Formats: sequence, C-alpha cells, structure tokens
Amino acid sequence: MEYFLDMPSEYARVESAKYVLLPVPYDGTSTFVKGAEKGPQAIINASDSIELYDIQTEIEAYKSGIYTDKHTYSFATPEKMVAEVRERVSFFLQQNKKIGLLGGEHSISIGAIQSFTQKYPNLSVLQIDAHADLRDTYNGCLNNHACVMRRAQEVANVVQVGIRNVCMEEKKYIIPENIYYAYHICGKIEWMQKAINRLSENVYLTIDLDGFDPSIVPATGTPLPGGLLWNETLAFLELLFTSKKVVGFDVVELCPQKESKISDVLAAVLVYKIISWMEKND
Repeated sequence: MEYFLDMPSEYARVESAKYVLLPVPYDGTSTFVKGAEKGPQAIINASDSIELYDIQTEIEAYKSGIYTDKHTYSFATPEKMVAEVRERVSFFLQQNKKIGLLGGEHSISIGAIQSFTQKYPNLSVLQIDAHADLRDTYNGCLNNHACVMRRAQEVANVVQVGIRNVCMEEKKYIIPENIYYAYHICGKIEWMQKAINRLSENVYLTIDLDGFDPSIVPATGTPLPGGLLWNETLAFLELLFTSKKVVGFDVVELCPQKESKISDVLAAVLVYKIISWMEKND
C-alpha cells in the first residue's frame, strides 16, 4: 500500500490532511533481532485490514485526512538520522499538522521529541516500553535506541510505563515516582491515574511495541515476558486522551515476521486508535 488505511485517496492528500504519519525505516543501532526498518511498511500494509469506523470513539477519524509522508531519510549515521527526523517533524509542525511516526527502532523518537519540545516547552513524554532506555551512551553512541529516554529527559518530563528491564547504569537516571514497573501494575488500575497525574498538559506518546507482552506482540526486536495486554493498555490510553492533550506520538520497534501478521495488525490498529482518540478529544 502507498498510504495508511484503505480509504479514498482524497483523504490521503497532504494539502488537506489534518494528520501526518512519518514512516522512518531505520534500524541502525539495534543489537538483537534486526528488521525494524521493515516495520513502517508492514504497519501501512496491515492497515488495509482495518475498518474505518472506530467502535470506542464512534467516529471515522480518517475523514479529517491522514497523509502518509514519502520522504526519504539519510541514515548515514544515527546523528544524521536524528537531525533529519527533527527537521521533518518541525516542517509539519509549522503547518499545524498532527504528527505520528512509524518505526523503525526507538531511536527515531529522539529527533521528534526534540522538535516537539520547541513548540511545546512544557512537554511531557509518556513512554510505554519493556526497557527503560536510560543509558547515557551505548556502544559509544548518544543516539542509540538504548538511550532514547535519556535524551528525552534532557528536554522533557518523562513518565515510563510497563518497564521490566533495567541495567545498573540506568538506575541513577530513574525518577522513582515517574516509573511504573510491569510487575507492580499487573492486574491493577489505580496506577493509571497516578501515572497520568505525573504528566503536564501537553504529552508526546511513544510506544515501543515490546511494552506489550510477547504473547500478543511477538514480532519485536527485544521481546520480554510479563508485558502489558491489549485491553488494559487501551483503558490506560483512553484515560490519557480524556485527561491530557496528546500532541504527537510514535509506534516503534515492529520487526515483521513472514509467518504471521498478528503484530503488524495490532500496530496498525493501535496507530488508528491513537488518531481516533486525538480526533475525538481535539
């Protein structure tokens, strides 16, 4: 498919679209399962299976227009990738578009978050993830996927949900009241409002698909047991969207599998859910 969703082409035009999706097929710093560069196209392809009406929001958000960007990025170095993503996001922010990124590995979020903080100085970042991603550097690189939330902390308030893997180096950067470990929140709901209360009014949402349990999202670069399940995550996100203003988002770390499209479809549905909530609460 050339663009997100099986919708009439007039809703996919950049001139009239309210929403812009930026596919960033980058997998330059991942260290375990490779293949995240194929994630954006897999999400776009899987979106062909989604109905255009969303049951929860009771709207057809696509009618506000969703443009799928065709920009080709330079991936010569992680630094160049971050800079180019930052510039591309800024380009569309200046046009007052609502922006989401399709990854790609998690390092693509760095440039986007930096750009959003220029428009929204009091920005918070809500991270759903299995990993803290708080290393200051990894393999000599400041813009590694394992450093994305450390870079985010330099420019924004960061709240972390679903975390279940942390190294000793990262512990000094953890803000205890801003982290919600998976084993603490499993089967509970009271944590949801507490996490949202830690956010400022404007929120950038970054979702690493390994934040979900691998029983529902096996196709990711670093799967870990004990993750979030679908309905509890949707309940949390619905509360987020009705409590705060989500100004941008990304969905990252899909590593498509030839033998199964389950993870691709979940990622595509998640993207459209986010857009639908943004539209409903705008």
